[in-house]
Amino acid sequence: MAKILDGTALSQVIRGEVASGVVEMQQNHGVTPGLAAVLVGNDPASAIYVRNKRLACEQAGMFSQVYALLEATTETEILKLVAELNLDHRFHGVLIQLPLPSHIDENVVMQALDPAKDIDGLHPYNVGLLAQGRPDFVPGTPAGIQQLLLRNGYDPSGQNVVICGRSNIVGKPLAILLMQRQDGANATVTVCHTKTSDLEDVTRQADILVSAVGKPKFITADMVKEGAVVIDAGINRVPDATRKSGNRLVGDVDFEAVSKKAEAITPVPGGVGPMTIAMLLVSTLTATRISIHGR
Repeated sequence: MAKILDGTALSQVIRGEVASGVVEMQQNHGVTPGLAAVLVGNDPASAIYVRNKRLACEQAGMFSQVYALLEATTETEILKLVAELNLDHRFHGVLIQLPLPSHIDENVVMQALDPAKDIDGLHPYNVGLLAQGRPDFVPGTPAGIQQLLLRNGYDPSGQNVVICGRSNIVGKPLAILLMQRQDGANATVTVCHTKTSDLEDVTRQADILVSAVGKPKFITADMVKEGAVVIDAGINRVPDATRKSGNRLVGDVDFEAVSKKAEAITPVPGGVGPMTIAMLLVSTLTATRISIHGR
């Protein structure tokens, strides 16, 4: 059976490191790192994510505030709030919870955010810095995946990494992150998507296989090389009559079958998810340091 890469346990270690950094900020500079989260609409999953991020901030000693807006909020109203948060010195980081309602252009909203407060690393300026290998902020999920690999002894250097999914928040930034000529990277990266031919042949070449496609049991055992490291970044709700909620969370990977073949694997829940939140705290602390010391 594969080694379980426990994101819950590792995230607690990182959150402890952040909490120590917060104390240092308070003692040496009289500054408490602050995070503002903007939530638009009533998507249950987004609401849970924002709540968990807020609680994580508070547990690390940070100041956090959620701005919950109605589904019908206009793009103009959101842009007005973003402009206010850009100038609010209480907040060193601003998180725009995605996805936004369909009547709002996410690109317009993200571009209106001060890049120095863009802890998700989605502003074009920060995407450019990531591409050049000198990021201030890396999106939380890719950063969390990199730390899961490194802190469990799976350095991507020289490895074939195959990423299934090309989203702006996981697939693309993770590929850019792991291909850099830097410590913790130096991988040969292949990005697969809906137009990839002979997908199984590609995934079987992976020393490290990452799935972020949002389809339950998308990665089956026959798609995985013996001894590969499998990172499941998928979050999917499937019906489960045994649960009070009527559903449960699963990833993109057929965990039971693949775990018999892989060397190491992340569970869902308890793998990548907690790491995403932990790295958000790291980015908020980074934003605070930049506000004091500069880049």
